[in-house]
Amino acid sequence: MSRISVRGFAVASATAVTTVGAVVGVAAGQPATVNAEATAADATTIADIPAGAQAQVQTASLTQQADEASTQADATALKSAQEAARKAAAETAQSKKDAADQQAKKEADARKKKELAASRSSARTDLGDLVGKSSYTIAETQAIARQMMAGDQFQCFSNIVSHESGWNYRATNAGSGAYGLVQALPGSKMASAGSDWQTNPATQIKWGLNYMNDRYGSPCGAWSFWQANSWY
Repeated sequence: MSRISVRGFAVASATAVTTVGAVVGVAAGQPATVNAEATAADATTIADIPAGAQAQVQTASLTQQADEASTQADATALKSAQEAARKAAAETAQSKKDAADQQAKKEADARKKKELAASRSSARTDLGDLVGKSSYTIAETQAIARQMMAGDQFQCFSNIVSHESGWNYRATNAGSGAYGLVQALPGSKMASAGSDWQTNPATQIKWGLNYMNDRYGSPCGAWSFWQANSWY
């Protein structure tokens, strides 16, 4: 690399100035008193400066700036990637939770459907095995009802029967002609469940269960309607 010597330039310049001064002084009749060597020596105190040093410094600065920009860009990209990963993980977790909730709902619906089917099956069970009696107490009638329906439906059924007939299978409404435990109107409707509908509480319970299941889905569905309307 070529280097420009400031020192050499200074010496040459001082020599030239001294020479000119001497010539002028001689021409003017004055002695040449300027010490060229001393002047040149004073000029040599300036340090040598490499050519292109400033450009090198600027290049180094630009390189550093580029490195810093690259580092910052890498950090930004990493942060974006981490945020995207967190978001994806959250979405995956939510999807799994939704799937689990749906599965749980399906299983619950299946259990409910199975229980309802069992209740309806119980309501349609052949009652020929029940021992025929000339009369039944309230406790006996309630025991028959418990055997004919799902356990979680009995209380709803009992609530309706208690309001309609007080568990009297011979109850008759003088005004409307409604008859029996569930106050069928007319009472003869219960003949579809058995010809002994007037004297057998099991027949009345069978008909009442079928009616509640067909119209309201279950005895508890019928009881909900009854609470809102005082009839079913």
